[in-house]
Amino acid sequence: MIERHVYLDFHIDTNRINSQLKLKYMNVLEQWHERDIIYIAMSEVAQKEAVKNGDGDRAEKAYAYVATETLARTSDELKVLRQIQELLFPHGIKSRNEWNDVEVVFNAHKYFAILITNDGGSGRQPNGILGKTNKLREMGIQVLRDYEAVELVKRKIIARDQRAREFASTAGALLPDWVGKDLDVLEDTATTLGLYV
Repeated sequence: MIERHVYLDFHIDTNRINSQLKLKYMNVLEQWHERDIIYIAMSEVAQKEAVKNGDGDRAEKAYAYVATETLARTSDELKVLRQIQELLFPHGIKSRNEWNDVEVVFNAHKYFAILITNDGGSGRQPNGILGKTNKLREMGIQVLRDYEAVELVKRKIIARDQRAREFASTAGALLPDWVGKDLDVLEDTATTLGLYV
């Protein structure tokens, strides 16, 4: 039997908290999360960053996600934490925010999640996490922007639906009622997102 979940787990960075529902790609990902197609969580450090300014809507949104803890205790975990730190900040950590970035990336790695961030996606922060995407990938850490995550999930849904159709045809089973329906989120927003289904 084919499951609806496409076996993609994501961690979102603080900058992807979508409390005002203005992040169009996050809107899509959140709907897929609600349908149990993907799983979205965040690190505890990102959650704490999200709520520290006292914005009630932002806090409510952040606390709606399961939060993971860094808990780097083994020698392997401490080694990875140091590697991430040296990669992101080769001249040393200069602020709590920089250390938070290290922990956010580490948590995605530790919990086998793809990190969704916009860190490094602005002129103010030209390098950031996104500036180290290739080096992080070499460490086994996948980092995507939200629109890249939408495209990845879209491909997985298409492949999943094809497998479900083939299974139903071969086994003489009923086709699950969700087949062909999970891309409707994109159809509803295709014009504004510039996506093609």
